Amino acid sequence: MRLSGDRGAAPVDFVLVGGLLLTPLFLGVVQLGLDLHVRNTLVSCAGEGARYAANADRNLDDGAERTRQCITSSLRASYADDVHAAFTDEDGLPTVEITVRAPLPLVAFAGPSRALVVHGHALRETA
Repeated sequence: MRLSGDRGAAPVDFVLVGGLLLTPLFLGVVQLGLDLHVRNTLVSCAGEGARYAANADRNLDDGAERTRQCITSSLRASYADDVHAAFTDEDGLPTVEITVRAPLPLVAFAGPSRALVVHGHALRETA
């Protein structure tokens, strides 16, 4: 026997439960997209700074500053606080390495500091 008061309850239950289940899933996908955007931006800026510092007429400070400018123009300034440049050898070839340590955005842009570490490399030119 069917009660007339139950009519239309299934679609309402579906919408309410679906909203509760799909909202965290949607927010998780958006947060993952933000994490990947931040990481890819930092990798790109570190590579650009390394290529800039690898020019024959530039030094390590120029590359680090270029990396900071790139990060600041794309992300928050706090992501450019820890940028280091060094000369290294990769398989006997002189290279420039830019290392960026930045916060890992776990909830929006908030997260543990220095948890995300990226490197940029470029072959050094000689004069």
